[in-house]
Amino acid sequence: MKILSYKPGHDGHIAYINEGRLEFSIEAEKDSWPRYASVSPSLHLRCLEYVDDIPDTISISGWVKGVHSISAPVEGGYFGCGLDTIVDRSQTLFGKNVNFFSSSHERSHVMCSYGMSPFPQGQPCYALVWEGNIGAFYHIDENVQITKVGDVLEDPGNKYAFLYALADPSFPLLSDHHRFEDAGKMMALVSYGEAGEVSAEEQELIDFVLAQKSILLSLNKRDLSDSPFLNIGVESQKFKNLARKFSDALFRRFHEFAKEHLTEGFPLIISGGCGLNCDWNSMWKETSLFEDVFIPPCTNDSGSAIGTAVDAMHHYTGKAKIDWSVYAGEDFVMDSTNLDGIHAVPLALDDVAAFLESGNIIAWVQGRYEIGPRALGNRSLIAAPFTKEMHARINKIKQREDFRPIAPICLEEEVHKHFNAHGPSPYMLHFQTVKNDKLLAITHVDGSARLQSVNEEQNPLMHALLTAFSKRTGYGVLCNTSLNFKGTGFINRMSDLLQYVLEYGLDGIVVNDIFYDCRNAVANYARSSTTDLAIKKAG
Repeated sequence: MKILSYKPGHDGHIAYINEGRLEFSIEAEKDSWPRYASVSPSLHLRCLEYVDDIPDTISISGWVKGVHSISAPVEGGYFGCGLDTIVDRSQTLFGKNVNFFSSSHERSHVMCSYGMSPFPQGQPCYALVWEGNIGAFYHIDENVQITKVGDVLEDPGNKYAFLYALADPSFPLLSDHHRFEDAGKMMALVSYGEAGEVSAEEQELIDFVLAQKSILLSLNKRDLSDSPFLNIGVESQKFKNLARKFSDALFRRFHEFAKEHLTEGFPLIISGGCGLNCDWNSMWKETSLFEDVFIPPCTNDSGSAIGTAVDAMHHYTGKAKIDWSVYAGEDFVMDSTNLDGIHAVPLALDDVAAFLESGNIIAWVQGRYEIGPRALGNRSLIAAPFTKEMHARINKIKQREDFRPIAPICLEEEVHKHFNAHGPSPYMLHFQTVKNDKLLAITHVDGSARLQSVNEEQNPLMHALLTAFSKRTGYGVLCNTSLNFKGTGFINRMSDLLQYVLEYGLDGIVVNDIFYDCRNAVANYARSSTTDLAIKKAG
């Protein structure tokens, strides 16, 4: 069965499953479109180029007509985990009768994690969906029937983001939305919080926020005008301490529910934007409540079209497992651009390793880009991991706050040398404690790192580069962060990449089998920009 699947709304994307294999999942934000973008006509047409025949099934993840989950439903709607959310009808597409399938957004999360998990079909599992609106546990039986065990907390992700906005003076007092990026910034700040007893004023605010219903519709910053945390500044130590205690309290709410109700030791699969929180993911593994824990790399809404396609496949064929690769995006586009002043040579990994050892930062582009929000070695900025100055330079390039960590990418066979790890971490979804005090650029303030491990089968060329770097330095570890302009998805064409290199002063580029030394071109661009600015001021 060939299934073409759509996720409407933010984090829009289109996925294609052909005979049980994920052929692609192409996200609207990738190729330097705005973060969290919706599916556009151009994205739709691009995806159709990769589909060789009219599909048997068109599926659409349930969504809403609006910006909030309580708005009027689209097809399968937002909420519901049962079969009653399934829409199954016939539709004509280019003159051919095809199946039209939809099911709820809630089911899309569960079925994405289930379909991509390594656990065999028929193995009962528990599922956790925690995202902006939903915070609940489920049981998936041997027949892939989903039963909700219980709702734990409404709006966990929205509450997490609201706390950051409360302390940030730049966020308005009156607002009916939140910023999607605030949750990631909260994750970084939590590590700066000091341990200790929760004060009365901290406990009052934590209890108040956790108790809110539909927090985006019911609460504004202005309603907390008497709070000592209102506009206190996100980098104040007082707020960092609160962030840590709030994060612990939110996790504890879910953990206590799991201890009481999830008692059979089944594997746990995790979905939703909160599944990007590496601290919480590692804490779930450490609870010993579950035989195993799996989180897909597209655990947020960037996996919903895949989940609905899996749901459709199971509905029509009885199969609910897919073959997939994290590198299921698009190939890099070598469009025309001016490469004057840039020295291009065939790729030699030993030379690139030496270039990195010398303190240079490069854009590393290979094959098809990653699904999900994290760069996993195909659309990455990479650099040597040894100095705080490198950490600062990368954050400056990325236009990010100084408190944001830089993740490491590491040879799987060297993980135990440098990290107190919990096993392989191929999708950068767990934190590990750094054992080596030489890795200053990738060590967060609490001594942790959001590690991606790499083996030869998973990403042969990145594995080979890390091996070459290890031979030179003794460390098969590099800094690894996403290759993107601020506020957009991954860069995926040469013209955008060259603009990025010149504007932000990268030292080199690797695109597939070519290395480009950009240092002279960057220096010339900087001189030209300075001259243009001086002329403009004089005029």
